[in-house]
Amino acid sequence: MNKYRTHTCGELRGSDCGKQVRLSGWIHRKRDLGGVLFVTLRDNYGITQVLAAPGTQAYTDFNNLRVESVVTIEGKVISRGGNINKDMPTGEIEVEVSSVTLQSTSEVLPFQVADEDNAPETTRLTYRFLDLRREKLHKNILLRSRVIASIRRRMIEMGFTEFQTPILTSSSPEGARDYLVPSRLYPGKFYALPQAPQQFKQLLMVSGFDRYFQIAPCFRDEDARADRSPGEFYQLDVEMSFVTQDDVFAYLEKMFYGLFTEISDWKVTEPAFPRITYEDAMMRYGCDKPDLRYGLEISDVSDIFAASDFSAFKSVVEAGGCVRAICVDNVADKSRKFFKDLEDYAKEIGAKGLASLVYTDSEIKGSLAKPLSDASKNALRERMGAKNGSGLLIVADDKNKASVILGKVRIRLADELDLREKNSYRFCWIVDFPMFEKDEETGQTIFSHNPFSMPQGGMEALLTKDPLTIKAYQYDIVCNGIELSSGAIRNHLPEIMYKAFEIAGYDSSVVDSKFGGMIKAFKFGAPPHGGIAPGVDRIVMLLANEPNIREVIAFPMNQNAQDLLMQAPNEATEKQLKELHLKIVD
Repeated sequence: MNKYRTHTCGELRGSDCGKQVRLSGWIHRKRDLGGVLFVTLRDNYGITQVLAAPGTQAYTDFNNLRVESVVTIEGKVISRGGNINKDMPTGEIEVEVSSVTLQSTSEVLPFQVADEDNAPETTRLTYRFLDLRREKLHKNILLRSRVIASIRRRMIEMGFTEFQTPILTSSSPEGARDYLVPSRLYPGKFYALPQAPQQFKQLLMVSGFDRYFQIAPCFRDEDARADRSPGEFYQLDVEMSFVTQDDVFAYLEKMFYGLFTEISDWKVTEPAFPRITYEDAMMRYGCDKPDLRYGLEISDVSDIFAASDFSAFKSVVEAGGCVRAICVDNVADKSRKFFKDLEDYAKEIGAKGLASLVYTDSEIKGSLAKPLSDASKNALRERMGAKNGSGLLIVADDKNKASVILGKVRIRLADELDLREKNSYRFCWIVDFPMFEKDEETGQTIFSHNPFSMPQGGMEALLTKDPLTIKAYQYDIVCNGIELSSGAIRNHLPEIMYKAFEIAGYDSSVVDSKFGGMIKAFKFGAPPHGGIAPGVDRIVMLLANEPNIREVIAFPMNQNAQDLLMQAPNEATEKQLKELHLKIVD
């Protein structure tokens, strides 16, 4: 018999009544009811209620112990009779304790573990080991393990091979700041922690491995957000040879659909996932990560206002701008304050204003009801499919700005009106990203996204087209308004890579110095290849239905990139600095 337990705290059922058992765990709660001391004992697997009768040594022992102390108990399993707790898997039984062995005591807790405690996040992260004992967070971390195990199993079943790539590598321009590691052996030189295994996974394809994956740690010195942890994160890194964009989508859709239907009972988009071009996404949703759980699509109504006599909006269209609108159902009963608050919000995010029209049985209301002609109002109603009770929200501005503003208003409306489809995961692909864009500050043509993407049209497009019109074989996968990953079919031809970088303002020497290993490999025969790297933390965040990514990471940093438990970052000793040939300069 195991020294500490015959069963876990989540294992015993009614069929175990009469057994002598041994359990170990943390004292979760204590309640004295009519002289009988009821204690719930908790371990990794669940909770079991135990009881100690008055006058027994077990009663005295429990009375003298704080919650969260660790004990081993022995006793007999008995039925709860008519007091079954249907909310507990072990709710049919309890254990009548005959002996208590103390394994370790707990000090006074900085916050409650057994109950929901709105402790400050700083306190929770400082005592993360206690925080992880709380039911919700404990389940989230176990869920994370299940998710990774499912991903790994599915990737292997689809013929992928798991690899490990270096953690100490060279710095490369990936779009964020590197974490640098000073070299002891080479004074003044530094390694970099990888922002992603991008070059290594492409090199594995050049080396003749056909299907790669890795649950890869990545390191980026960037600020925190609700859906992004500072410092480090994990991604499902994937690369495959001799594939088109469609092939990549097919593999990932199979993996995501299988994973999400295995872990959750919510509705999941079935393959093939919808594909939306970047241009359409920006036009219809005002962002490149649309939430498809609700409608409120943006429409262009510039032509209606261009033909109207409403000079304020007509002049915007004539100056090269646009007028765009969204239609919201069932808002006829909303107060003026509702529309005023929306307009104030739109102004906060850069709009000049937010016009409105509300259609009812008897009248048309809103800020444009008087200025617009009946013909224009009816044309808008027909274009937008506005029913009785529906309202139009309209912005006139620069073409890109108008959609972005309405995209944010769209999200605000979904929050306020509770429009999102319940218990569902809605996936889509965003495709045809622009290869290049113009830097607003310098006016220079720069890479829009990933410099390693293959331009659509290859070398001919780079030689003959306006760079700002060239699309890349670049794609994002989005779920419920969260971008899970970017990916691309890679540029595997040296001459195309040199030309693409030349357009972005880099000569061949920069390519050779920054990406020397990869460009050299491409000169020795590289297969067409492509891949993607969905974020593991964001996947778990979705499946756990958590708005904050720190709730699905065992030991996260805070928003200021500090590990409050381990007190990192901290100062190096003089000896360490000397070994690394470093000096701290104020």
